[in-house]
Amino acid sequence: MTGVNDVPIRDETIRLGQFLKLAGLIDSGADAKAAIADGLVIVNELVERRRGRQLRSGDIVEFEGRRARVS
Repeated sequence: MTGVNDVPIRDETIRLGQFLKLAGLIDSGADAKAAIADGLVIVNELVERRRGRQLRSGDIVEFEGRRARVS
């Protein structure tokens, strides 16, 4: 597993599907939807299946061995 990349967001929160794209972990919204539905996305060490999950500063998202922190 690689280190954690800090990804700044403009607002106080961001939806999981949007963050996956912003962080460069996933290429498209359709890919994000499928990966989340298949249980392949981890948020703060727990599988997350809600694409609309609101992330806040400090949350860590993992996908395919890569990690990004909301900052």
